[in-house]
Amino acid sequence: MEKKTSVFDLNEKMAALVAYSFFFITGIMVLVMERENKFVRFAALQSIVFFILMALVGTTIGVLSIIPILGWIFRVVGSFIAIVTVATWLFLMLTAAVGKAIKIPIIGQICWNHVHKEKK
Repeated sequence: MEKKTSVFDLNEKMAALVAYSFFFITGIMVLVMERENKFVRFAALQSIVFFILMALVGTTIGVLSIIPILGWIFRVVGSFIAIVTVATWLFLMLTAAVGKAIKIPIIGQICWNHVHKEKK
């Protein structure tokens, strides 16, 4: 079986892992540099969308948490979202390392469709 290589001369599993490793920053780097491998491009694009979305959600919840009386609810929700975000990040890195493309609900399908659309 032929080993597929990708950006940075890494095998595709490691390149997808790198795409998730430092949030959207490495996702952008890998997406810009990788032109052929759809598995790696999908991981990079999903990394970018997921982490930017989580940054926006976290910022919004952080601002809402300063509301008197209701702020504690937003702090609890924010803590829960932070835990889920870290767990999702670790899960995405693990599945990329074994060569599985896991789609995060909604954004994963959008990223998948974008990467796999035919060039005209």
